[in-house]
Amino acid sequence: MSNINVLVVEDEAAILTLIRFTLEQAGFNVTSCGSVEEARPHLLEKLPDVVLLDWMLPGTSGIQLTKQLRQDARTKDLPIILLTARSDDVDKEMGLNLGSDDYLTKPFSPRELVARVNALLRRRAPQKTSEVIALAGLELDPNEHTVRGNGQSIHFGPTEFKLLHFFMTHADRVYTRRQLLDLVWGDHVFVEERTVDVHIRRLRRALSTAQLEHLLQTVRGAGYRFSQKESQ
Repeated sequence: MSNINVLVVEDEAAILTLIRFTLEQAGFNVTSCGSVEEARPHLLEKLPDVVLLDWMLPGTSGIQLTKQLRQDARTKDLPIILLTARSDDVDKEMGLNLGSDDYLTKPFSPRELVARVNALLRRRAPQKTSEVIALAGLELDPNEHTVRGNGQSIHFGPTEFKLLHFFMTHADRVYTRRQLLDLVWGDHVFVEERTVDVHIRRLRRALSTAQLEHLLQTVRGAGYRFSQKESQ
């Protein structure tokens, strides 16, 4: 899971070191910051896949940053886990109401931390997980980087593999070229939207070797979708 980037914002050095070590041991890429002000340039440069955010921080608090992120179109869906010493249900409810996806009370075990991050990714960014996906005659293994279609191996380039992984974990939903660039290529990647069409053609060509190209559908005037349903 080395393609998953986690931003950790925590002002207690010992806790920050423990979190970083735990997540790196689990295979995540970790950027650690001691304050919101230190974290902002990282958020502006490129969005992480998950943010671990301490509730009480010097200067701008984690709660304040959560509110700000949820009000910005670019970051409104960014997965956020709040870290806090507060264990009251009222505080937990406040954190969730203000936009965090999960809430982890200190002290927490390394195993629980990794489990919570993985659970959040499964809910919010399933294309970032390492679970094998089987759908519509296709089986994709993110760890082995292999795809089988109707029982035979299909070979893809790295971008087509990421694109197929995304489509299989978001079946039956239509995505525009711009959405696909943001969600598959990554935030702040400046690529022509028509580049998506080139990779879609390559993906279809590869799927056609197993007679499965019909799964990747063009929705006129809207974008693309992966579906077993008849194309409209």
